[in-house]
Amino acid sequence: MHSTINPEEIAITRIINNPDKPTIIFLHDSLGCIQLWRDFPEKLGEIANCNVLVYDRQGYGLSHPFTYAKRNNDYMEWEADILNALLEYWNIDKAILFGHSDGGSIALITAAKYPEKIAGIITEGAHIFVEDITVNGIKEAIQLYQETDLKSKLEKYHGDKTEDMFMAWADTWTTDEFKSWNIEHFLPAVKCPAFIIQGEEDEYGSLKQVEQIVVQAQKAYYFIIPNVKHTPHKEAPELILEKTAAFIEECLI
Repeated sequence: MHSTINPEEIAITRIINNPDKPTIIFLHDSLGCIQLWRDFPEKLGEIANCNVLVYDRQGYGLSHPFTYAKRNNDYMEWEADILNALLEYWNIDKAILFGHSDGGSIALITAAKYPEKIAGIITEGAHIFVEDITVNGIKEAIQLYQETDLKSKLEKYHGDKTEDMFMAWADTWTTDEFKSWNIEHFLPAVKCPAFIIQGEEDEYGSLKQVEQIVVQAQKAYYFIIPNVKHTPHKEAPELILEKTAAFIEECLI
């Protein structure tokens, strides 16, 4: 794995609502891509009067396939380094990161490593360490992938990259070596305002994830949503739009 990629091989969607305002950059989850965000980024950009950029990480959606055979434990830190390089390429010096699941973890690392470029972060279902609930949830997803139409559904968005993309996630998170993965050492360096969102019924992580982020990051606020699982922006879109737009207005603009 390498943190150097060709930015021309990364698929992006960009909306300029107000050149004087920050850009909200959306970081998708382990199986996500631009299309799977649907119209949520556009709506948040309009409400917050901010610019929007959504991109497919390498190996996802319409971006170039993976250039490595196996993920290492620090693959999310590499993604943060790649994002930093992309921010320079896109000429964005004031970003708000909105990260879901893996994207939330990448947002936390990026804010810690490159604080001068990140005005604030919003995370949904971010992980900072591995829990049994996470591994069990992924094992259930593997079973669905093998036994249902999940693979064909994903192929609509990821094409012939689907198998590599799914197994990169599933194989990495279910290994013994990945059980020690932990990014808590980054959290004290997260100095920007951080809005940490999680569904109370999240099948991939307990509320310990939120508790530890809020305790260790410097300006973290949390929002726990009853009767919501791992994808709050799809399960309760109007609520998330309202809360995140308010956070952006109060803390970041």
